Amino acid sequence: MNRISGEHGLERMVLEKGAVQSAASYLEQKGFRHAILAADGNTYAAAGKQLEQELTKTDVGVRLCLLAPEPSGDVVADEQALLQLLLEVQPGQTDIMIAVGSGTIHDIVRFVSYKTGLPFVSVPTAPSVDGFTSKGAPLIVRGVKTTFPASAPIAIFADLDILMQAPQPLVAAGFGDMLGKYTSLFDWKFSHLTAAEPYDEEAAAMTEKALRDCVGHVDEIGNRTEAGIRILMTALIESGVAMLRFGQSHPASGAEHHVSHFWEMEYLRRGKRALLHGAKVGVACAEISRLYHDAAYRGMYPGREPAQLRNYGDRVREWLHEVPSKAEIRSLLRRAGGPASREELGIDEELFGRSLREAHRLRDRHTLLRALNEAQ
Repeated sequence: MNRISGEHGLERMVLEKGAVQSAASYLEQKGFRHAILAADGNTYAAAGKQLEQELTKTDVGVRLCLLAPEPSGDVVADEQALLQLLLEVQPGQTDIMIAVGSGTIHDIVRFVSYKTGLPFVSVPTAPSVDGFTSKGAPLIVRGVKTTFPASAPIAIFADLDILMQAPQPLVAAGFGDMLGKYTSLFDWKFSHLTAAEPYDEEAAAMTEKALRDCVGHVDEIGNRTEAGIRILMTALIESGVAMLRFGQSHPASGAEHHVSHFWEMEYLRRGKRALLHGAKVGVACAEISRLYHDAAYRGMYPGREPAQLRNYGDRVREWLHEVPSKAEIRSLLRRAGGPASREELGIDEELFGRSLREAHRLRDRHTLLRALNEAQ
């Protein structure tokens, strides 16, 4: 997937070496003249400065917005960051925004894009998340993580030279985000079967193929080969396009994401430094797999047996057969060079237990986790 155009509103997707130069040319050819480049200190150094320099060779003027970190040292997609970017927008003049970074910066830009009606272009700096093309922005508002409507980019320029320089934890986080599709795809089928939530076979198949491509090349991803990084980034983009196609995050977000969001909110409350999204998702996927296998195969429930398992047990077990065990998921995470257990992430026993009991309330999705907890 070097160049794809016209897919679900995306005019262009470029994944190749030198894509930053292509981004500058694209913006000039489209006739944009007043851009805001949103980045943080790290992503500006990784790609923003280079893009800024490329834009000086064009007729596109650029206004830099370096998003300020929290006292913990992280940029957070919260009210302060949104306001900082909004204040840079010059009504009647700004005509394009550029997100240079990974998940958090894209969430900030895509929400401001939606609210202002300005288009934005995506320049990923790490293959760390699958949300580059998302039309939803998970934001922290008054300490609670909530997903709001947002805009998808009109183009993505993913530069392999830059992506291959991303720190290994970010590469492993992207792999962890993809591994989470094992349980998200299961939960999607489960919610469709038991609660008639909408389902799309093509979006599911696209997501599953992206997942299997990653798992089949885990060692190349862990070794940061060019082929491995290309495969991972392609899979992340394809997962994002599947969500765009369906219009919601069901293909790529189930109970493992709800648990991850719960941990993130608690860390914010405690003033602790944020954990990488994909690292949390990968570890949560392993724990959700254990919980689901225990319930479906061993009759181990937090409370009573859910009616959904009594009524659809054979189908549920058939689907769960495709979900690797906790040990298998942990092994894959280690091969990708990332953390594989909640202990490695620093998730204590109390927080872990509370997240399994309460995380299903963060989204109105009929996951098996929700069924297990509501059967008590």
